[in-house]
Amino acid sequence: MKYLILALAAVAPAACTDSTLRYDVPAPAPMERQAVNVRSVEVREVSLPLYAGLEAITVADETGALVSNPDVLWADDPVRTFTQGLASALDQQTTATVAAEPWPLSEDPDLRLDVRVASALAGADGQYRLAGQYFAAAPFGDGAPDRSGRFDISVPFTPGDTGSIARAQGQAIEELARTVARQSF
Repeated sequence: MKYLILALAAVAPAACTDSTLRYDVPAPAPMERQAVNVRSVEVREVSLPLYAGLEAITVADETGALVSNPDVLWADDPVRTFTQGLASALDQQTTATVAAEPWPLSEDPDLRLDVRVASALAGADGQYRLAGQYFAAAPFGDGAPDRSGRFDISVPFTPGDTGSIARAQGQAIEELARTVARQSF
């Protein structure tokens, strides 16, 4: 018992000096809902490039190198943040019921949305860029044609301000939801 107390006493000061900072991506802001032609949408797990799926926040420097700091982290798993953020934004922006996979309701969704991100990066130029492709499929035979489209979204942020990067990412996800809803639902 004496050794356990000494071990805990030795670890406690180290735990108090942790300099790790975590940044959360803000939830989408409430807005007027757009009427759409589907009742329900399942958002599949968003596919991110390796650097965007890491816990450490990655930015591009002036040379184009991707740089991250192990003490500056996302508050949640980036794939989960993108997937849940997109589902939440679509749910708030449209009249459809939208949820991330696995589908939580007993009746199958009308559409499944698959998003494949090619770029999700804060650049040295003060622009957060989100680019890639999405696919909307009606797997349960409602007769709706499958649809796909590309997106290339740019949102300004303040270089050197990690909180600003998190807000820009949240805005980019909201814009992606608007783009998908306009073009696919």
